Amino acid sequence: MSDAIAGDEATVTVLLLRHGRTGLNASGRLRGRIDTPLDEVGRQQAAALGRFFAGVPLAALAASPLSRTWDTASAVAESHPGLVPEADPDLADRDWGRWAGELEAEVISRFGSLDAAPGVEGAAALAARARRAIERLAARCGGRPVAAVAHEAVNRAVISALCGWVGDGELPQPTGCWNQLVSAGGVWSAPVVGAVPGDGRVPLGAGRLLPGGPLGG
Repeated sequence: MSDAIAGDEATVTVLLLRHGRTGLNASGRLRGRIDTPLDEVGRQQAAALGRFFAGVPLAALAASPLSRTWDTASAVAESHPGLVPEADPDLADRDWGRWAGELEAEVISRFGSLDAAPGVEGAAALAARARRAIERLAARCGGRPVAAVAHEAVNRAVISALCGWVGDGELPQPTGCWNQLVSAGGVWSAPVVGAVPGDGRVPLGAGRLLPGGPLGG
């Protein structure tokens, strides 16, 4: 895998991962700032991500400080001697306020959308902080890929903000997935979105795109 991602000073590659599954994920409940741990499936997904990215020469690894993301990042770091995950509060899950722990479908049924539920962190604020985190991380690449482990809402916000994606219902982010974001000449694209280890998709060099082309520029 070490030569699967090509990097240079003019091109930035960010691998954006989602944490493994938790019990709240499995039950369809909003997680937010509840510090719920990985379940057995989630631990297996985290280990699979660690194996998948074992040969990628990561320059830095950031993660949301919540345990489900931190433990997933730690599984990735295990195969990279000397690489220590760094907590970034800007990667923390969306704040669902008093709706955290509630069934997502019930909140949507009551208010029409998650955005409309009172007390939920605004979409613009979420996108702004998530973008800051990714841009800070990207600035440290030094010609090598960097990685971040975050959450479904955060990943969707980042991809939408950087690549101009509209309609997050069509932006799959299953637990244990990964995305590849590439900045070439300051223009971001997402050649890989919502992939999971074993599905046949691998990180690609900036000059190679999956069939159908990238998202964004």
